[in-house]
Amino acid sequence: MCEKNLKYYIKELLTIAAPIIMGNLGFILIGVGDVVIAGRHSTDTFAAISIATAISNCILTFGMGLISSISPLLSNYRGEKKSIKKYFYPSIRFSMLLAIITSLAIVAIIPVIPKMGFEEKLVSHIQDYMFITALSTFGAYLHACLKEFLQAFEIVLFPNIVTMFCVFLNVLLNIILVFGWGPVPSLGVIGLAIASLIVRYFMGFALLIYCFINMSFKNYAEKAYYYNMVKIGMPISLAVLVEFVAFNSIAIFMGRVSGLYAAAQNLVCTLTTISFMIPFAISNAIAVKVGFANGAKNIFDLKKYSLVGTVLSVGFMLFSAIIFLSFSQNIVGIFTVDNNLFKIAIPVMYILAIFQVFDGLQISLAGICKGIKQTNIVLFANFIAYWCVAIPLGYMLAFKYKMYLKGFWFGLVSAAVLLCFIMIIKLKRYYDLEYKKQEPVSSC
Repeated sequence: MCEKNLKYYIKELLTIAAPIIMGNLGFILIGVGDVVIAGRHSTDTFAAISIATAISNCILTFGMGLISSISPLLSNYRGEKKSIKKYFYPSIRFSMLLAIITSLAIVAIIPVIPKMGFEEKLVSHIQDYMFITALSTFGAYLHACLKEFLQAFEIVLFPNIVTMFCVFLNVLLNIILVFGWGPVPSLGVIGLAIASLIVRYFMGFALLIYCFINMSFKNYAEKAYYYNMVKIGMPISLAVLVEFVAFNSIAIFMGRVSGLYAAAQNLVCTLTTISFMIPFAISNAIAVKVGFANGAKNIFDLKKYSLVGTVLSVGFMLFSAIIFLSFSQNIVGIFTVDNNLFKIAIPVMYILAIFQVFDGLQISLAGICKGIKQTNIVLFANFIAYWCVAIPLGYMLAFKYKMYLKGFWFGLVSAAVLLCFIMIIKLKRYYDLEYKKQEPVSSC
């Protein structure tokens, strides 16, 4: 690969990834704001939202996974020289239907919470947070849908400006509603949930207004589009669900031992998510560029975007791992002043550093799979890695060998390694089969 080509592909990927990184940073900082505010309010508040978020995310992510099919699907259509504006209303209808299903599912779980073995003092807080989360689903799904739609046009700046603005809005609302301000009383956990609800609807309607101002749309219905969204999105959704349920199951398992362990898992996962934002953005850029190249049958660009994107992703996670190893105590200290929480979280940070590198590799491979519409690979790999290895191994180490949270994270490291191995093998087989007779010719 010549120097010119290398610079070109890096620039093309980062042109898409950089604004997404900004948006992801904003989105993550919203979550970080919740965690910091909860941790400063009380350990019980921290534990309650950790458990409530863990349960709700297991349901929310299924719909989010289906919605994430919009961008790679429409990118392929663009590569095939098809008009994609006509899919605006179908995308929204699809997302709102998912929101109805998701919100009802969350509400249905709420009565079961008292029977799940959590500390009694946390139960009512968990239920309150989950109910308001259910109401906020429509705003969250509208935002996710329109962000994916605009991303297919490579319009990523405005959606992420909105997200960054909401970082400050969320902090302001949290301070007012959680701690109380003037005539507003301290609402604790409920305040956190209400702040999230307001922010999610603001983000969704901001993108909706942007679309109506800058584009014109006609009502359109095409059954094949819904079919393709489900065909591509279902494996993505199930893959995301498999992963998220695995991570959040750990918080639920640990929450049954003590709220402190659930809080520690939430803290560590928050840090993981922060570092994950750049590889995730690169993965989205890979999916868009690889999707376009795949639609145009350009194997040269497809391979180059895949390789360059993967190197960028893994390189950043290597840097992130070094930071976590070097400054673990300082980083944990941002989120809590509870010494007991410190004792649980710090040892896990060292395991997390190893996990980071393989996590960067697997998300870039997943982006390639999305771009070539081979999302079944991601689903298969995630299921084997997380549910046949991570959870059984982690559970044994946690409870049989009394390693608790450390045990689960050793299981996650093992899963990440296996996940990468499976996807590499599957992708190699796909390339050999699909593009065996094609000679890679540069489009430059």
